[in-house]
Amino acid sequence: MSDLLTADAPPKDSRRWLALVVMLFAQLMVVLDSTVVNIAMPQAQAALHITDANRQWMLTAYTLTFGGLLLLGGRIADYVGRKRVFLVGLVGFALASALGGLAQNEGMLFGARALQGAFGAILAPASLSLITVTFTDVKERARAFGMLGAISGVGAAIGLVMGGWLTQDFSWRWCLFVNIIMAVVAFVAAVPLLHESKAHGNTRYDIPGAILATAGLASVVYGFTNAAKPGQGWGASETLLFLIGGGLALVAFVLVEARVSNPLLPLRVIWNGNRGGSYAASVFMGAGMFGMFMFFTYYFQQSLGYSPLKTGLLYLPFTGALIVTAGAVSPLLPRIGPRILMTYGALVAAGGLFWLTQLKLDSSYAGMILPSMVLMAHGMGCVFVPLANTALTGVSEHDAGVASAMVNTTQQIGGSLGVALLNTFFTTATATYVTAHKATLGVVQANVLGAIHGYNVAFMVSAFLLVAAAVIIFALIRKDPEHEGAVSGAPVDRPVVHVG
Repeated sequence: MSDLLTADAPPKDSRRWLALVVMLFAQLMVVLDSTVVNIAMPQAQAALHITDANRQWMLTAYTLTFGGLLLLGGRIADYVGRKRVFLVGLVGFALASALGGLAQNEGMLFGARALQGAFGAILAPASLSLITVTFTDVKERARAFGMLGAISGVGAAIGLVMGGWLTQDFSWRWCLFVNIIMAVVAFVAAVPLLHESKAHGNTRYDIPGAILATAGLASVVYGFTNAAKPGQGWGASETLLFLIGGGLALVAFVLVEARVSNPLLPLRVIWNGNRGGSYAASVFMGAGMFGMFMFFTYYFQQSLGYSPLKTGLLYLPFTGALIVTAGAVSPLLPRIGPRILMTYGALVAAGGLFWLTQLKLDSSYAGMILPSMVLMAHGMGCVFVPLANTALTGVSEHDAGVASAMVNTTQQIGGSLGVALLNTFFTTATATYVTAHKATLGVVQANVLGAIHGYNVAFMVSAFLLVAAAVIIFALIRKDPEHEGAVSGAPVDRPVVHVG
């Protein structure tokens, strides 16, 4: 969300709480989309004959464009008009969902998911900006954002169950079609209830920055994906070309941001130790969390043969533990400070993933999977709540919108890179195991156990990603944001934890 708010914000409207319902409904749609599609991945992969190396694009095509364009989307909403962009975002998201639901091949599905992410990148910040300008009273705004946080948590749980139900009783395609219905309802309600507002003054866009950031990240993800393809690997020329090209594009992005007068990401926002540490930790935490959900989905449905609905229900303890932990951590933060809480949380979550490296085909859900899920949720809750505060450590009001939006951006980017990287480790480990054991175990048994071995390797890498997050937190985050003049009452994009 951009940091520019206008003096022409609408006066206090007696229907503002009804307007809030519309904004929250739109946010619910964006949150649902992540968890609903996660559950449907195995069925979509089978229906469209998507390879294991490419299946991660069902997630990363969305998270890449969403995360890569989120900051630009906030600028567009503020400059063009928040209500107008909100409505455009709803229509675009619905059309992209329809395209994905009608997909006849993997390219069509991946393209639709990328379009969903692009429209989500303007819809989400437009919704947050509208909340900020609609609720000018500090207490009312805090209450509105509190409801937004609740919707994000509850929405993730609803999406898991809804995704299982739609996939099992209808089709994986309905996990995308359902967005059309929700978008139409939100659009019809938004037209009479929402007021228009926009920023004035400097309204130039940093298009080169947005292109370089998104293209660079997409190139790195493609490099990871190519490394998982048969006959390629990490040393293949095509893999190296995309990895090096993506890295150079990201370096160019930093250089551009240092020179342009209206940067998408003012570098002063990330140079502060607390803020920079928060964003880096968010990338690594997002990478570990998104990957974990993708592999659990395949483990439950393909290795254990569970139904999509049962898979969704088995995820609910994770969401519940995350919500409970977030509520418990909030009052502890002023007394303990972010550094201890976040370091502890990252290490606990990593411990849950290390535990999963012992996962077997006959592992008990109650004895192993459930406790590890609860551990991870508890740890992540201890990280994400303080992270929202440290992201605003010492930031000026002028940069508050960008600083807070970076939490969601880095989480999505981390998810994109993490899912691609972990899927490559999984695919490579599985193929190596099958090649080594098919003569003694037989092809069928080698494939079954090879997948379990691949999950173990992927969980191991995920655990090390969270350990890296803990090291970054301990090294860079020093003080409680309360003592560094964090902005009070500034527009804050509350972090939304998208599950998968």
